[in-house]
Amino acid sequence: MKALVVFCVVVSCLASAQLVRPDKMRLGVYNPDTKHYEKQTLGQDGHDQQPHRPALLGQDGHDQQPHEQALLGGDGHDQRPHEQALLGGDNHDLRPHGQPLLGQDGHDQRPHGKILGQDGHDQQPHKQKSHKHNKHKARKVLGGDNHDRRAHKKLFGQGNHDYKKHVKVFGGDDHDMGHMGMFKSFMKQHNKSYKNKAEFKKRFKIFHQNMKKVHILQQNERGTAKYGPTKFADLTEREFRKMLGFQPHMKPATSSMEPAVIPEDLEAPVSFDWRKHGVVTPVKNQGMCGSCWAFSTTGNVEGQWAIKHKQLYSLSEQELVDCDATDDGCNGGLPENAYEAIAKLGGLELEDDYPYDGEDEQCHFNRSLAKVTVNGSVELPADEVAMAKWLTQNGPISIGINANALQFYVGGVSHPLKFLCNPESLDHGMLIVGYGVHTTKYLHRKQPFWIVKNSWGDDWGEQGYYRVYRGDGTCGVDQMATSAIVP
Repeated sequence: MKALVVFCVVVSCLASAQLVRPDKMRLGVYNPDTKHYEKQTLGQDGHDQQPHRPALLGQDGHDQQPHEQALLGGDGHDQRPHEQALLGGDNHDLRPHGQPLLGQDGHDQRPHGKILGQDGHDQQPHKQKSHKHNKHKARKVLGGDNHDRRAHKKLFGQGNHDYKKHVKVFGGDDHDMGHMGMFKSFMKQHNKSYKNKAEFKKRFKIFHQNMKKVHILQQNERGTAKYGPTKFADLTEREFRKMLGFQPHMKPATSSMEPAVIPEDLEAPVSFDWRKHGVVTPVKNQGMCGSCWAFSTTGNVEGQWAIKHKQLYSLSEQELVDCDATDDGCNGGLPENAYEAIAKLGGLELEDDYPYDGEDEQCHFNRSLAKVTVNGSVELPADEVAMAKWLTQNGPISIGINANALQFYVGGVSHPLKFLCNPESLDHGMLIVGYGVHTTKYLHRKQPFWIVKNSWGDDWGEQGYYRVYRGDGTCGVDQMATSAIVP
């Protein structure tokens, strides 16, 4: 009986224990370190966030106790729906709306009737498809570089240019240098105009053929020269050759020229430029007259006189065109003959006194107005090292050269292959005023060059000058080098 009573007491106690479990008694959670039941705190930021009747506020001003309503936002702030208050620190209304939130920047971007965004695009939700550039009319021009970039069936090229398909692509790069757009750009750049539609078509055809020559020159260029549509790009070869008046066949059978004396032990500097010494006049323009020989001659005499007499004059080419009986005016001549003609005439007048008009006219030389005279000339050897030495000591050198590369020369050191610039076929008179050495940007190759003054205006080449490779007789630069001797 006693055992039964003990059993009942134990069972009763266990039953009582089941009815008064700690979690039912709200004693909290058992802590094995303290061996006590502890009430659970709320929050992870150290604030006393247990449920209170009056709201507890932390140090950040927010009531973070559990609420029946869902917490809003992802930043731990109590963003319960309110009737009027605006939440957030950026003055935006972040309350839940019936409409969906748009965008990824936390702004209330509900659909509006107006356009959203700052880049000019319509970013509101549409039923229609998104804005595309190829949904415009065919005549709409796109892009900011003045090129027609409207949608085509096929685009060509590697840039933003409209390289619509042509029969062939010309030039030394990826540009189509022979199409109508290039021709119109050429006309605009050089102020070209044609009398009628037939002339326009003719010149375009010539231009197109010339760009093939440009391509060949550029593909075979050994220097750094660039070739392109210069102001002569709409001229036929025959028209262009009217400006090439150097005539080697006019060389007299017995020459009165003396051989130039060049000391063997003379050391020439690495570079030299007579323009820096005030003995070279500004670039002139012979026009469509084959008087290059006269300009080469006057340039040489101007330099010789300035070096010896310390006075630079701009001398008259027209006097030589009109009065040199040995040469043939606009049909060509030779500096060698012109030196002798100046001596016979009694000198050269100034450009201002006997101005140039680029046509063959009657001689009206006035000896009393002559400013300079010549009493002989010298011929330099076909040796570019010797030429450089003589130039540094004596002045600019008159030369003959093959002009095949000149019609389309834009700039750089010109070094065409011999089959493109025959050194034995000289047809243009020019003036060497100096020399130097160019080092290429990437491979650091040395390219020695001559600085050559031309007579086609300063809107040709490098402000009227031509740099041609020095050292291997390129284009015959060393074949007929001469100079006047002034008293």
